[in-house]
Amino acid sequence: MVGGGGLISLPALIATGIPTHLALGTNKLASSTGALNSAYHYFKSGNLNKKILMTLLPFSFIGSVIGVNAVLSVNPDFLKVLIIFLVAIIGIYTLMNKNLGLEDYYVEPSNKQLWKGRGFAGLIGFYDGFFGPGTGSFLIFTLIHLFGFDFKKAAANAKVLNLASNLAAILLFLMNRQVAFKYGIPMAIAMMFGARVGTHLAVTRGSKFIKPIFVIVSFTLIAKMGYEML
Repeated sequence: MVGGGGLISLPALIATGIPTHLALGTNKLASSTGALNSAYHYFKSGNLNKKILMTLLPFSFIGSVIGVNAVLSVNPDFLKVLIIFLVAIIGIYTLMNKNLGLEDYYVEPSNKQLWKGRGFAGLIGFYDGFFGPGTGSFLIFTLIHLFGFDFKKAAANAKVLNLASNLAAILLFLMNRQVAFKYGIPMAIAMMFGARVGTHLAVTRGSKFIKPIFVIVSFTLIAKMGYEML
């Protein structure tokens, strides 16, 4: 529905005892199938904006490529403080603005808006390739603020952008042999079913249903990452 799968899948993989980079690569394999399933069903629902997606997709893909190359050479743990801070701002802002994302105010974007979108797509793609959890929240929030989407349309388009960054990441992790298939394949199958249910709920229940889930996921991410740091 709103991303956040990495909150569950990445810690589960790390709990098996496999190295961090291998866990990140395996998580990308599994999450890519869930994102693909969601993107397909959102496409069928008619909630995708092809103009915006064609403009932002290349930047999401390239950002992820750079992010994976960066994470393979460093430890991603130092990002956690920054991510907690950013997600906290998003969660609080969404909670305090009662009408945020409940109505679709999309109008034809200006060139300035499109360039801002490309910049954010590249930056969030980089983060997704580098670390991952919270990517869905960042994408949804960006699409609502930049283009005036409601939560349902923002979630739909965010899934496609997330799919692009996931595919870029999994290709590089595979090339560097950082994927554990014995964990990744069963998780991928399970995520496909979960994504199907989540997408169906999002499409049928709409933005008023998605918004509280978005807030819950955001604060769960803050609590989880804060607890790990402590």
